[in-house]
Amino acid sequence: MDQSTAQSAQPMQGARFVERPTQIIVPDAFRFGAVPLALAGVSGFLGWAPLAWVFLGLTLFVLAFFRNPERVLPGGERTVVSAADGRVLEVAEIEDESGEKALRIAVFLSVFNVHVNRAPLAGRVESVKQVQGKYLAAFDPKIDKENARCELTLRTAHGERVRVIQIVGLIARRIVCHPQQGEWIERGMRYGLIRFGSRTDVILPLTAVPQVKKGEKVRGGSTILATLPEVV
Repeated sequence: MDQSTAQSAQPMQGARFVERPTQIIVPDAFRFGAVPLALAGVSGFLGWAPLAWVFLGLTLFVLAFFRNPERVLPGGERTVVSAADGRVLEVAEIEDESGEKALRIAVFLSVFNVHVNRAPLAGRVESVKQVQGKYLAAFDPKIDKENARCELTLRTAHGERVRVIQIVGLIARRIVCHPQQGEWIERGMRYGLIRFGSRTDVILPLTAVPQVKKGEKVRGGSTILATLPEVV
């Protein structure tokens, strides 16, 4: 890491990202939930009670899917928090697109998990890249290279490069990623979501020490994924 890289990542320079979404229920819920709610009303009016209950249940599911709870951040600035709720699919050393070794922690989100994504560390947004691709099941190991995804690259105040990759799944069809290049985003901030079933990968420097194992359940913003060595 050279001095210019570290200086360019300092939070006091440039724009700051404004956290969103912050509502307890993401507004998308009302658009997606309006149809089953209307069908529940029509079914009830026509006397089709069982069908009305089915549509009402679907409405409640949509509201639950778009829930957006507050979370308490653990640790300090060198503590990497989970970018998503779900189950850890992989904790492994990989080779990134530049040929460098890195640590990947992949989390699978079922349709029952909170789908709002959070920044694992504070950093300056270096790039936001939307990649077109397939819609394979999110637990398929090939999806990190084949599925449609959004790659958010951050540079910490100490110059480390961190990537968060939102990957669609078999059901997910839309990725929302609000940060813009050049903005500073704080650790744990909510910045986007993936609609209906997906996967979120956090790519860290190989010096990061993982704190989770494959199969563990994690919560975005409150579970510690890894720690970075302290900077002297």
